[in-house]
Amino acid sequence: MAGALSCSAMAAETIAFWDIATDEPDKTIWTWAVDQYNENDAEETGYTVEQVATVNDQYKSKLAVAMGAQQCPDMYIHWTGGPMVEYVNSGYAQDLTALVDEYGLRDLYTEASLTQASVDGKIYAIPIKSNSVAMFFYDKAMWEERGYEIPKTLTDLEALCDQMVADGITPFALANQPQWTGSMYYMYLVARHGGPEIISAAYDGTGSLVNDSTIFAGEKIEEWVEKGYFPEGVNSLSPDNGDDRALLYQGAGMMLQGSWQVGSIMSGNPNFYANLGAFPFPIIEDSEADQSVVVGTLGDNFISFNCEGEKLEAAFKMVTYYSTDEWRDLDQSVGNIPPLKSASSEEPANQEILNILSEASGVQLWWDQYLPASVADVHKSASQKLFDCSATPEEVAQEQQDAMEEYLAENAG
Repeated sequence: MAGALSCSAMAAETIAFWDIATDEPDKTIWTWAVDQYNENDAEETGYTVEQVATVNDQYKSKLAVAMGAQQCPDMYIHWTGGPMVEYVNSGYAQDLTALVDEYGLRDLYTEASLTQASVDGKIYAIPIKSNSVAMFFYDKAMWEERGYEIPKTLTDLEALCDQMVADGITPFALANQPQWTGSMYYMYLVARHGGPEIISAAYDGTGSLVNDSTIFAGEKIEEWVEKGYFPEGVNSLSPDNGDDRALLYQGAGMMLQGSWQVGSIMSGNPNFYANLGAFPFPIIEDSEADQSVVVGTLGDNFISFNCEGEKLEAAFKMVTYYSTDEWRDLDQSVGNIPPLKSASSEEPANQEILNILSEASGVQLWWDQYLPASVADVHKSASQKLFDCSATPEEVAQEQQDAMEEYLAENAG
């Protein structure tokens, strides 16, 4: 493995830290640890952390460009999966196992979250922020008024959506401009129909992304489009602008999104939050796949380090503030469930999430994080075509499989 690549544009006494904390509550919870370190430790270590925040989808491109130009920051957030393996192999993520043990972090973080941050048994990232799963959010008051009930099966969900359409309500509040939001529907339908092993088999070359489950998922989404389950212009709406939450606030039936939305809704619309409900993606009754698997990540954002020696020691010390009781309480106060063993919550919406996680047999990592970056991009762009019916389910599946085969061929041996 290559050694850490330097950021020559940064002063030696500065630790460059890139994240996506452009809005509240993320600004508060991310900046707290930076401020604590700069106030209490910078003079002793000789390093000051400089935090640079970029909007989520722009961030991913920015990080890729920086790495391609050998200007990777000293610390950066990411989402593990295939891209993290590439960071490790390229020398942009350092082995943190010894530091994790030195600071006793195994006693603080859940084992599953540290496993997600590992490659070949070594820890290369620290999980931060929240246990995140994709789930449906809804307005409990509106549903009670209209007599809607939480769907347990996919058949129940479709019957409910048909009733909502008849009532003049758009069932799904989806903003799919960045593609990963619509991907949640595709991932869950594949997982419920055929199980999470479909994506892992495709990744190791023993399976294909052209199969009954991916075709089923594509056909189901296009059927839902034709039945009016999604808003007009769905592929032009942006979650970064809050377009999906706005649809939910304005009366859409439900929103399939990451559980980080609890914090955004809590801070952005307290009145709506008072009636916020959540439920898991419904099961497919006749499927042999494990129906308790959830799509998400145990940590949401992870921090890796592109520095060595004293700078790595200082940067890692800053990150340990994200494991303190003070930060845990702050993170929970804005609606998150940090990946710490001591995490808990009295918030009703978070209780729903904790219940779902406690009953889940496993977590299917988001495809756009699990897959290699080149394949993930194709997955997102291809699956987006289902939401305007511009490609058939077979074409969407084949496009993803072609990208996977190209990646496997390029990395053979």
